[in-house]
Amino acid sequence: MNKLFLYLVAALLWGVPGVIITIKGFKAYSVMPASELWWLALITAGVLTGFIVLFRRIVARYCALIAKEPDKTTVWHTFPLRGWVLIVCMSGLGIALKFMPWIPMEFTASFYSGLGPALVIAAVLFAKNY
Repeated sequence: MNKLFLYLVAALLWGVPGVIITIKGFKAYSVMPASELWWLALITAGVLTGFIVLFRRIVARYCALIAKEPDKTTVWHTFPLRGWVLIVCMSGLGIALKFMPWIPMEFTASFYSGLGPALVIAAVLFAKNY
């Protein structure tokens, strides 16, 4: 497999969940009372900013690792082992959050609406390297 394909794999592995999470976050916002939207939007902005800063560093590190790979490589070289563990843990946590009824809708709205777009931005950064 061409190493340029690894950038697309990374973009898909970050972008698809990002879109799904963004949609869930905005759906949660749609059932919130209008009086709560202003402070939830501030929390969302903080979450988004924090994750963008974090994910930009991670994307830069992973892109540097992909760039060092030979032209013909395997899909497992898209991320280091720690990266694959991060993806599995984040996916597992996201699935677990779905089944926790005590998680307030305000958390879902603000956290998912910040995390999802940050994942999509990370996916775009991976795709730009392609």
